[in-house]
Amino acid sequence: MMLAQPLDLTNLGSAVGSSTAKAATAQTDATATQDRFLKLLVAQLNNQDPMNPMDNAQMTTQMTQINTVSGIQQLNETLKGMASQFGLMQSLQGTSLIGREALVAGTQFGFDGTVGKAAFRIDGPASSVQVDVLDKAGGVIDTMDFGALTAGQHSFNWDGTGIDPTRVAGFKVRAANGGQPVNATSYSRLTVTSTGLNNGAMSLQLQDGRSLAYDQVSSFM
Repeated sequence: MMLAQPLDLTNLGSAVGSSTAKAATAQTDATATQDRFLKLLVAQLNNQDPMNPMDNAQMTTQMTQINTVSGIQQLNETLKGMASQFGLMQSLQGTSLIGREALVAGTQFGFDGTVGKAAFRIDGPASSVQVDVLDKAGGVIDTMDFGALTAGQHSFNWDGTGIDPTRVAGFKVRAANGGQPVNATSYSRLTVTSTGLNNGAMSLQLQDGRSLAYDQVSSFM
């Protein structure tokens, strides 16, 4: 039988890509794909029309196709290996965070019944900074006076000895400079109790029972 048209590898490339995505059998690996290509190419050369043989450009095109298919498959395998290694690195990184304090945007204390921990950031220097500890009704349980502070991040501990933890709702920062308010951002300061991977992304379990993605944490202390 005479084959006048060059070999079409479009379906072959699609089949290889699909098989790779589904982690199919060894018949779809790079070596098997090349073997199939060479067998088909030899069959085409043996049966080509001697009056219209395949030219060098057609041969080059088909060799490029098979190299592309094999290259994509090898790239997929390399990416799988890199993803696996990245997951292991994340797990190792996560274990080093256990016991450290995570700063998360919010106004809740990391309160263990004795000491309340939190932090805040002020956008500019302030001549007067105060922090009110609030109950669940919005009332003030206690007030801490920090005096004058420079711009930037500041952490603090509140002595809540004798205070029922169920009463404590959070805190509010009041900062001013020369009578003009200074913007302040509040952060909960919570101990990391455990870590894990969720769909390939690191997650952190905090002392208040919350589970947060790694990128939801502003910084660690």
